[in-house]
Amino acid sequence: MGFSQIIYSWTAIFPVIVLLYYFFRKKYTEQPVSSTLFWSEIMQETRVSPYLKHLQKNALLYLQLLALLLLMLALMNPFITKSKIAGAQVVFIVDTSATMLAGKEQSTFEQHKEEMLALVHELNGRPVTLITTGHAPTAVLQQEANTNAVEQAIQALQVTYETAQMHKSLDVAQAFIGDVPTSVYIFTDALDKMQLPIEKDTVQWIVKGAAKDLKNIAITRFAATTDGQHAMALVQLRNDTKEQQQAVLTLYDADNKELVREEIALPPKEVIAKTFKNLAVTSTMTAKIAVQDDYVVDNTQTALLQTASAALIVDQNLHQLIQKGFQAIQPNVKMAPALQLADNKDAIIVTNQTSLLGQTKKPIVLFGRDDTEKFEAAGNVKTTNDALFAFSDLKDVYVSALYEGFESYKTIASVGEKPFIQLSSEGDIIVLADIEDTDWPLHPSFPLFLWSVEQQLVESSSSLGIFAPNEERVVALAQGDWSVYSQEDEFLSTVTNGILTAPMKPGAYIARSADEAKRFIVQLQAQERIIEEGTSYTIGALPDDGGEEMSKSSIVPWIIVLALLLLIVEWEVQRRRGFTN
Repeated sequence: MGFSQIIYSWTAIFPVIVLLYYFFRKKYTEQPVSSTLFWSEIMQETRVSPYLKHLQKNALLYLQLLALLLLMLALMNPFITKSKIAGAQVVFIVDTSATMLAGKEQSTFEQHKEEMLALVHELNGRPVTLITTGHAPTAVLQQEANTNAVEQAIQALQVTYETAQMHKSLDVAQAFIGDVPTSVYIFTDALDKMQLPIEKDTVQWIVKGAAKDLKNIAITRFAATTDGQHAMALVQLRNDTKEQQQAVLTLYDADNKELVREEIALPPKEVIAKTFKNLAVTSTMTAKIAVQDDYVVDNTQTALLQTASAALIVDQNLHQLIQKGFQAIQPNVKMAPALQLADNKDAIIVTNQTSLLGQTKKPIVLFGRDDTEKFEAAGNVKTTNDALFAFSDLKDVYVSALYEGFESYKTIASVGEKPFIQLSSEGDIIVLADIEDTDWPLHPSFPLFLWSVEQQLVESSSSLGIFAPNEERVVALAQGDWSVYSQEDEFLSTVTNGILTAPMKPGAYIARSADEAKRFIVQLQAQERIIEEGTSYTIGALPDDGGEEMSKSSIVPWIIVLALLLLIVEWEVQRRRGFTN
């Protein structure tokens, strides 16, 4: 603390004048009276509270002296010194992961936005670079010196629910730092000092973390399966606090109807699992816990109900390119002799044995036929609008020989006028050619076709699976216009070139075309279900030529307000005593 106008210290004479005035004011002479009836009572009251009587008698003196002292201090302009932004430029790295929504009265993310807005007023023309975290860090601002533009960009920031992956954002920041003295502010919840690249002397790292007393109870795992008649759910809960917590766990179906509710005691620092059986079958199931904690995002999780995944078995007599192709897509693919395939009726079989059609519980995939002779083929391959060809362009594939097609099956690809690939009503996929009679394996469309086959048969055909927030993924969808909608039927985005970008908020969503709809789930990643203890620290100091400054925050306004309050109190004391006195 200091004084910028110490010359005004001579005004201390005014309180002294007031004090002298009270010393030399008129004194009253003692006057005898004829009655002393009430003196004993008055003296007793005075002895009981002598200090209060003294204060009442001299209240005006003390109030006037204090007001004069405050005004004298205001003339001397006292101030408090504090560190100001150092360096020739400033870089803000903002963590936008889901854990930034943790907080008590206010989330960590909102607190950091307020801190950034306060720092903007201390920039003094320094350029600002604003970087947000995520799988692909984004430079929202680059060397921006306009204060209004910086404030607007900060106000527009929002949580993206993606895992921070801070190392990527630090790499992006390094590109803007160069050799210029820079203050790098990192707004996150917790960051290990070892992650910072502190080899440069021209960078000061200021890390702003979350509060240290946040408590969290989370749903760490939720899965639901069905056998077609009943559903079963597994819920895993974790209590990160040091005390036992009480929670109410509720499961809901796709229509938000309650399936089961149970009160659960969660021991401190432990993980417990609950299993629920014989539940009603639904397309999606949501688990929620009602508990008092500081992070509510991980208190809800949604799951798609999946049937048990079918095994994939490939006939050993088929060409090795087919075997290797499926193994590359799904490592759990099994090879079996042709005579043993009939014993695996619960599996999806890839073979050329037509006798297995209709004999298994799952669809089969035929490459060629063993019950008829092939014939020469000529012409270009033509495909229909089917999901199997969403990423497989077969127009340049050469086919020299074909087998006779099935009359009742749907043809989705043809060579000339002859069927090449067909679908049965039970979901079987038939390729009416031997791989050695085509050059298909030489084209990128071959492994993509096998992947589409695996996705359509092994995975649930009515769902697209589980996505991370904002994840971009190639999905097997029939050609056409597909759009993404929320559960409330709100349009969110479109699917472009087979690439679906998941929404950022966790929950259940629908990808829909004119003729078909597929559900998918957006879930928080495991890292976003753990609240780390907040850390704030500063590493490094910029040299003198780095532009480090100290700001002076004046406290004169507070002194003036206090002086005015004292004057009001003094007026009230004088009013009670009577102005004529």
